[in-house]
Formats: sequence, structure tokens, C-alpha cells
Amino acid sequence: MITNDIELTKIFLDNEFIIGLPTETVYGLAGNINSDKAIKSIFELKKRPLFNPLIVHVKSKNAISTVAQSIPDTAYQLAEAFWPGPMTLILPKKSGISDLITAGKPTVAVRVPNHEKALQLLDILDYPLAAPSANPFSSISPTSAEHVHQYFGKSLPLILQGGQCAKGIESTIIGFQNNQPLVYRLGTLSVDEIESYLGIKLPQSTNATDSPEAPGMLSKHYSPKTPLILTNSIEEAIEKYANKKIGLLTFGPHDLTYPCPIHLVLSENENLEEAAARLYAALHQLDEVDIDLIIAEKMPEIGLGCTINDRLMRASK
Repeated sequence: MITNDIELTKIFLDNEFIIGLPTETVYGLAGNINSDKAIKSIFELKKRPLFNPLIVHVKSKNAISTVAQSIPDTAYQLAEAFWPGPMTLILPKKSGISDLITAGKPTVAVRVPNHEKALQLLDILDYPLAAPSANPFSSISPTSAEHVHQYFGKSLPLILQGGQCAKGIESTIIGFQNNQPLVYRLGTLSVDEIESYLGIKLPQSTNATDSPEAPGMLSKHYSPKTPLILTNSIEEAIEKYANKKIGLLTFGPHDLTYPCPIHLVLSENENLEEAAARLYAALHQLDEVDIDLIIAEKMPEIGLGCTINDRLMRASK
């Protein structure tokens, strides 16, 4: 069921069901962080490995201390600057936070979503929500309630309707080592913007494939069922795979003579924010067409272009 009823959504959550939650980034599978039943349901429905931690969504920056402790001053500064918004902080967890949520790690991932419906819901709940993306493990993230319903159907009893996600790519994840911030996952908040605010250059954590410190760090992720390759040269890739039915995904318009069954342009004006917002919806659309291969054009390696390339790279493995 897809609904606009926030009070009904609360009833489902209070009764330890999980729901589809709209955010500004992607839709999530959300459950009460105090219910092991709900948290286990998230992992089971997604077929997500238990070693992959979840993000906890809280109602405001003042609620950060309900799930985390020994919080660095820089974390408070970042929360003040970028919450509500697409930034997740990895912080020392409070003892009451379930090991299921944190994959047994001493840290918890936390953020405040910048979505009206999500904030309205969190405001009337007595608990935060754990919510990874509402897709089967490693599949394309959903940016509409309809995407979520297509994935899970009646297996998910309720999806809160929140329209199309404004940002369209997951949150940027910032962790701390010796109280110094570093980037765990590129996201829809550009690292350049964070670095400009802090006045420092942020190192980036290496990916962990067996025991990730944060969500979204596995090498293969966000993948369509159709094989995908990422290329700097659309023309060369088309020539190489000319014997296949190709679907094209490009940053801007291309004047191509090769007859592709489908060619999707992420931004006619080559705007990276628009391209990011449309990326997953475009991958969903390409995955529904009878093609052998998706050829995706690499974005400029600046700002959100780095994030889009990160997602396409993981989708191609």
C-alpha cells in the first residue's frame, strides 16, 4: 500500500512493521531502532548481509545525543551546517543501540533527512528509524514510491508517498579518526562543499569489502540487472559492442549515428545536480528495456560528477 497517511504509518511502525520511507536522497526501508524484530525484517527483506551497517535517522540535530556519545566538536559543526540534509555522520554509539544496526561495530551512522514527510513522521515518533535504501541488496536504489513497490510488492505492507526524491543519490558519509573527519562514502553533498566549510582537505577512507565501516562501501552496489560498462568514449564503446543491443546513458546530448534502442540523457544542459537527481530513475528505465548492455558515459571528475562516477563504477562490477 502506498499512502500519504502519516498517522497510519506511525501505527505500522509502532507495531514493529517496516515501511517505505521517502527522503531527499533515496527511499529507505525503515523500522523502529528499538525493535530487533523490525531490524531483522529489514535485513531479511533486502537480503542484506548482517555485516553491512544501517543508517539511523533522527528528527533533529539535537537528537544526535540519543544515539551517539563522545561526539567530536567537528561533528556538531557539520550537523549545524548541513542538517537536515544528505550527510551521514559515523559516531561512537550509545550502549543501547542494537548491534544489529551497527553490524557489531562501536559506531553508529546517523543523519537528519531533509524531506518534509520524513521529518513529519520522525517528529511524532518516540524513537529514531533505521533505514537503508529500499531495494534488494546491491540493486539500483529507488527514487520513487513506485520503485519501492515494484521491488517488494505486498511483502512491504506500507510505503509513505513522498514523490520523487529531490537529490536522487545517497547521503555523503563522514567518519572520524582521532577526532579528524574523513570521507567514507561520496554522496549527494559534495566533498568540496564540506571542505570549504571546514577549511581543510578531507582524506577518503579505502573501501572495505568484507566488513565495511559504513553503508555503501561495498565494491559492487547500485547495480541494474543488465550489464553496464562505464566509458570515457561513448563512440569507441559503441564500436566495440556493435554486435549488441545497446542502451545509452550520457551526461548531455550526443549526435550519434548508431541506432540504439534507447538513449537517455541525464541533463540536456549538463548540470551535475540534475544528472545526479535523475541517475537512478534512468537506470531503472534502462533495466526495463530489452537490451544486452548499458553503456554509461563517465561524468566530469568534479563535485557531484565524482559521486555519479562512483555509483556507475560500482554498478559496472
